Amino acid sequence: MSTADAFPADPEPARPGAPAEPGAPAEPGGPEPSVDPATGPGLLDVLGVAAVVLDAQGRIALWSPQAEELFGYTADEALGRLAAQLLVDEQNLAMVLSLFDEVMSGEGAWAGAFPVRHKDGSTRMAEFRNMRLEDADGRLYALGIASDQATVRRVERDLALSMRLVTQSPIGLAVFDTDLRYVLVNPALERINGLPAADHMGRRLHEALPRLDAESIEAAMREVLSTGRPQLNRFTTGRTPADPDQDHAWSLSIYRLEDPAGRPLGVAASVVDVTEQHKTSTAVALARQRLALIADASVRIGTTLDLWVTARELGDIAVPQLADLATVDVLDAVLTGDHPPGAETDETVQFRALAVKAARPTPATLAADPVGSIARYDTTRVVTQCVRAARPVLVAEVTATELPSVARDADAATLLASAGLHSYLAVPLIARGEVIGALGLQRTDNPLPFDHDDVLLASELAARAAVCIDNARWYQNQRRAALALQRHLLPHHPTPTPGLEIAYRYQPAEAAGEVGGDWFDVIPLPDDKTALVVGDVMGSGINAAATMGQLRTAARTLAELDLDPATVLTRLDHTATGLGHTMATCVIAVYDPHRNRCRIAIAGHLPPVRTSPGRPPELLDLPTGAPLGVGGVPFEATALDLDVGDQLVLYTDGLVETRDQDIDIRLQALTALLDDPTRPLEETCDLLLAELRQPDDRDDVALLVARTHSVPGAP
Repeated sequence: MSTADAFPADPEPARPGAPAEPGAPAEPGGPEPSVDPATGPGLLDVLGVAAVVLDAQGRIALWSPQAEELFGYTADEALGRLAAQLLVDEQNLAMVLSLFDEVMSGEGAWAGAFPVRHKDGSTRMAEFRNMRLEDADGRLYALGIASDQATVRRVERDLALSMRLVTQSPIGLAVFDTDLRYVLVNPALERINGLPAADHMGRRLHEALPRLDAESIEAAMREVLSTGRPQLNRFTTGRTPADPDQDHAWSLSIYRLEDPAGRPLGVAASVVDVTEQHKTSTAVALARQRLALIADASVRIGTTLDLWVTARELGDIAVPQLADLATVDVLDAVLTGDHPPGAETDETVQFRALAVKAARPTPATLAADPVGSIARYDTTRVVTQCVRAARPVLVAEVTATELPSVARDADAATLLASAGLHSYLAVPLIARGEVIGALGLQRTDNPLPFDHDDVLLASELAARAAVCIDNARWYQNQRRAALALQRHLLPHHPTPTPGLEIAYRYQPAEAAGEVGGDWFDVIPLPDDKTALVVGDVMGSGINAAATMGQLRTAARTLAELDLDPATVLTRLDHTATGLGHTMATCVIAVYDPHRNRCRIAIAGHLPPVRTSPGRPPELLDLPTGAPLGVGGVPFEATALDLDVGDQLVLYTDGLVETRDQDIDIRLQALTALLDDPTRPLEETCDLLLAELRQPDDRDDVALLVARTHSVPGAP
């Protein structure tokens, strides 16, 4: 029988819904046929399925190439021969013939494993499927499909293992087709997603799980499908019906599935819930961030002893790492020193606003007390409760009911509501056991409310900042006291003296503890003479100011006796030695306008500068002597003739000494600024201070400029 007889060319039309015959056009609206002559081996090729057709007498009528590979006989060797004699051993012949009769009689198909004889004489186990065929003329045939049993068992084991792994794996597994629609979901993924497998099938990721970042996940799937490169441990977060009220985190790995020819069949995805690990890693990262913030605060808060700068530094640290807006307020009583901290006598507390810091422009800044202003709040306010109880007060969820307890007034409450204030925290500033103020923190943009960890962090920042603020407050008070004493001891308006035009300046140090040691004096003497004195007590603070006052008084008293400047310094040295551990530098110039002569003596002080019309400024080359308080060192006065219009510039070292420049360079800069001896003296003083002083100079300056002019009776 020919192949044409066995497989008629005009088959019965396919039933609706049944698969079309190979090569037949696809049913309208149905799946497109897949015919690809270049396709590589598929699953059937892996199994090596052989096909053999026997006629009713058991002779081989058709023989496939796979049969030749399986049994060893070529088609020429097999066709027309009895299959039982060719392939079956003698001991199995009777059983085979009986099974063949059952198939041909229509009693049913036969399937099983059977030993067959290979051409090389060996016996091999083959897996058979046998069924009866009938052609259009009623002729009967037997179709045998066979494959090597070992190959079949291996494939069965692989499939069984794969399905076992898929169904029992604790890892969520899914398979998507090339359109990225679910085609398989294992039980673990059903539990993770909270959806049965049926609710996944045929749907896209965003359709089944709309609360995931489906767009980026599907983009990753398309890339894997296109390139074949897997994407491993891709992190994603979201919510599923399994736990719709909580965010979860998953580790997602995506692989491309291919047939044996390498054609993409779809993608597989493995999903592992890593929510707890994510929470742990997030907590660790947050702890590191908090430690870094505290370390940063130790460096950035308290860089100066300026109270206002220190408060701003605290605000800069708190925003935006901890809050969207921060306010720093201190008790006004602490600043004024009217009574000890915490000694409020009524139900209200008076605050002074030191700093307001916001992460961005917001109405909340308008709701805060303006920097420098004073506000009084009663015990209904959170900030008052905070400082009175000396503990943090947390309003985790600020509602319309809580707003009045947070805001300054009704208008401020409206501004805070419009800014989106939803969480508030007030933390006391405690230094040396006393409450000195409060740090107020607000969240408007950050959606998370303040929690217990935030309270601990804010308390740590406040504790570190409070000491710095209190130090700045203490030094500020000391500075005010030293300045008050210093200014009280210095001459306010020196008496005009014959033959001299005088201008002077005293500029305190920017650092609180450095104020106090410099002085100047203008002392009228008999016969129209004038003593000009500039001195500098070594040390700083109130003690230096007090010592300065004693030396200035002694110098004035001695000078008024019309003593020679060297004699005055000798007796001042004795006075300084008697004060104990006191040292000072000093320069004294006594000018006689009737003789146009000046006698100058120096005790370890920087030399004066002389300017004359038509000549460059010069540093006077004079014996420097030793500082006052060394004891027993002689001093020497030098006579100097001055012309009308000459200037003497006396100053303390704070005008010229710096940490980063040599003193000779600074003295050259001083003389260069004195290039115009006709400049008004007040302008000269301002010029020298503006050009030579630095904003953060840690020493005070006394400056005295005198210009000679003619007097009646002078030569």
